Amino acid sequence: MRLVLASASPARLETLRRAGVHPTVVVSDVDESLVETDDIHELVSELARRKAEAVAAEVLPADDVVIVGCDSMLEVDGTVYGKPGTPENAMELWRHLSEATGLLVTGHHVIVSAGGRVQDANRSAETLVHFADLAEEEIQAYAATGEPEAVAGGFTIDGYAGPYITGIEGDPHNVVGISLPLLRMMLADLGVTWHELWATPS
Repeated sequence: MRLVLASASPARLETLRRAGVHPTVVVSDVDESLVETDDIHELVSELARRKAEAVAAEVLPADDVVIVGCDSMLEVDGTVYGKPGTPENAMELWRHLSEATGLLVTGHHVIVSAGGRVQDANRSAETLVHFADLAEEEIQAYAATGEPEAVAGGFTIDGYAGPYITGIEGDPHNVVGISLPLLRMMLADLGVTWHELWATPS
């Protein structure tokens, strides 16, 4: 069983690799600005679906293949944040995140093609993230690293921002951008056991 990751995220790819899965990466060309909704769960789930289906259009028909699309956003005090895009936006965002608690939500869309059948599933996972009280100097220094510009919510727990996260409630993999426990359950519902995706030792 071959897994295709419909994402350019190095963190998602590395998370899967560390779990024994070595996916093929096919990046979708989905315009995220076309999806408009105030519901963070609907937003990330719909974006994940569009990414997976865009890649499926390139990969299928094929048998014994799993396509996974994901999208993550952070919600703080009712406002949804994606990728800041610029150092200025990252600093503005982190002034809101300092000493706050945010809800990191990742949408997952899975398409399984096996035995001549194509099935799919869509679910989201959420993790509470508690942020430290940061001084302006720390915010500016973090923005200068370039890391927050291209990641959902302007932070990643496995990088420079790690020391600024005081705690999480929920799946830590979800914060990185892909919930392995949720993905395992979704695949099981579609008839695929997780260990079928493990890379064969050389």
